[in-house]
Amino acid sequence: MTAKANLRVGIGGLGAIGLAAAQALDAGLPGLELRAVAARDGERTRQRAASLRSRPAVTTLAGLAAACEVVVECAPAAVYDEIAWPAIEAGRIFVTMSSGALLTRTGLVERARSTGARIIVPSGGILGLDALKAAAEGEIESVTLVTHKPPRSLAGAPWLVEHGISVDGLDAARLVFSGNAREAAAAFPANANVAATLSLAGIGAERTRVEIWADPAAHRNMQFVRVQSAAADFEVTLASHPLPDNPRTGSLTPKSLVATLRALTSHCTVGTL
Repeated sequence: MTAKANLRVGIGGLGAIGLAAAQALDAGLPGLELRAVAARDGERTRQRAASLRSRPAVTTLAGLAAACEVVVECAPAAVYDEIAWPAIEAGRIFVTMSSGALLTRTGLVERARSTGARIIVPSGGILGLDALKAAAEGEIESVTLVTHKPPRSLAGAPWLVEHGISVDGLDAARLVFSGNAREAAAAFPANANVAATLSLAGIGAERTRVEIWADPAAHRNMQFVRVQSAAADFEVTLASHPLPDNPRTGSLTPKSLVATLRALTSHCTVGTL
């Protein structure tokens, strides 16, 4: 018998999340090989690629799908389509961290059914998805996400700019958004991936309720999830340390991506995938 070839992995976006995944692959994940990387800043990408032992090729965002069986998206929403559509058209395994962007592109899922592509959304910065997915096999009454974030991590969000809401100098928590997950994804594209992921796993974007608070007392990204269903009622609380160089992202998020990649070739997987 011949040994099964490693899956070639390409990463789009080499910021805090993408670089962490690249470094984990470079250190060695069984059955996986970092083959290519791409990002908007070509020179910075080449520098980071050169620091890796595996020396992955530097290609275009669209070119990842031609070089790799697994395409990982860790990029800004502005270039999402450059990574996602070629991966889906090529029938690749598409691992996407921007669940908020996926939420607004239902055509990607429909096209994946035709091309044989597989779309995987890591849990990212939230817990309880296994229980939520199990509950969704029956009847779910409600899913509510309440998130408290340091004000600086929300600064510049489209919703705040559009409504003239300032989060500077707060001395108490302020509710800055209340709505459903689809609205949250548009209002806070850099902060609402948790809401989008919950809605994709559960009862959909319109029925998933979201509150976002700017909280000067929150030194971590605080997520509170409440689910009421026929199978079980449960609450999940997560206090995630923000990444030092990206306060909008919790430290659990890149680790979730690495765990998802590891599970692609694992002979024993715990939890749903």
